[in-house]
Order: sequence, then structure tokens, then C-alpha cells
Amino acid sequence: MPCRDRMLIMDMPRVERPREKLMRYGPEKLSDAELLAILLRTGTKERGVMDLAGDVLKKIGQENLKSVRFADLSGQPGLGPAKACEIVACFELGKRFLYGKKANIYLKPQDIWAELKDIREQKKEHFVTFYLDTRNQEIKRDIVSIGTLNYNLVHPREVFEPAVKNLAAGIILAHNHPSGCLEPSDEDLSLTKRLAQAGKLLGIEVLDHVIVTKDGWMSFKQKNLM
Repeated sequence: MPCRDRMLIMDMPRVERPREKLMRYGPEKLSDAELLAILLRTGTKERGVMDLAGDVLKKIGQENLKSVRFADLSGQPGLGPAKACEIVACFELGKRFLYGKKANIYLKPQDIWAELKDIREQKKEHFVTFYLDTRNQEIKRDIVSIGTLNYNLVHPREVFEPAVKNLAAGIILAHNHPSGCLEPSDEDLSLTKRLAQAGKLLGIEVLDHVIVTKDGWMSFKQKNLM
């Protein structure tokens, strides 16, 4: 006869099972208890794995879990030494990877200009998108496309597909002008308008579009061009 935790997991719709949800939707869509349940793998005869994960979170506290020690988990019903070690090792590894990593915060066009040292003097136009969270912290940055001396072809799909995938709350667009001129072209204005409209439909705000050159920058937002 299968133990109770297997019955509980197997009785769940497949798309709601933690592992299946992670594989299909990514880890961002899982609750803390579901992520911890994947680490635990099994529960006990008395407590299913989801219940056990909830017990651990309740005892340790979500804020304290990232700095949990073996002693904190010792004696927790349903957790043997092996599982306790795996949990501690998982969070320690995460801390080591993230140690010293600071998310860039973009609040001004000057911030974008300072960040784009690598494209300011390029001989071709480089179109860059910054994907930001709700606090304007950088999730990631992509060079969406590379064009010619004075033209760059960008499709909204190329801009917003990564935004949706990375759960961005807003984006900042930027590109260089190899000519050194900071005035936007008609194509720049048209593209900015199209991308802003696409962002509204998706609920992802286009916060600004910044043109950069070796010596300066121009903000569409500050010029009331968007």
C-alpha cells in the first residue's frame, strides 16, 4: 500500500504537482512550500510532503530559511539528517552564488548612458532592452538587434518575449547613434510608439527610450516624445 504522501501527490492533478509545475511553468510560479517539497521529495506516513514542507516553513520562518542551520532542522518530525543537510546545502549554495551581486537600479537616463559604455562608439546601431522589476532593478539586459550605420530593425516580439519570460514589470529601451547626433529619427519615434502600445496591451510599461552617443544621451520621456 502506498504511503500517504505519495497518495496525496498522485491524487493531485498532474499540472498542479510541484515537479510538473516547475517543468512546465518555471520555478517562479511555485510557492515556497512547493519548492521545498521538491527538495524533500517524500513525506512520512503521518504527513504528506506538502504538509511537511509547510511545517518546516512555519517552524523556521520564510525570512530565516535562507540562513537555516542543521541544528535548526534537527529534531523536526519527518526530517532525517540527510534531508536536513540537503536543505542547508541548497540555501548555502544559493547564497554563495548571489554573494556580492547587486542589482543595478535605473532611475535616470544618465544611469542608462553610464551602463552602455560598450555600445556608445559602435559603428552600427545596437538596440538594447533593460528588463526591470517593480523597483526598477535590472532583471537582465539584452542586445535585441544590431543594425546598420543608421538603421535598426526591431520587432515588438523580440522585445517583449523576454520581458514576459522574465516577469518584467517594466522595460527601458536604448540604442546608440553612430553619427553622434542625439536627435531621434522618424523611425525611432515610430518604433517607440509601437513598442509603448504593445507594452500597454501586455501590462509591461515602457519607461523610457534613451539614445546614447560617445558624448551624451537623449531621453524620449524627458522630451515628452512618448
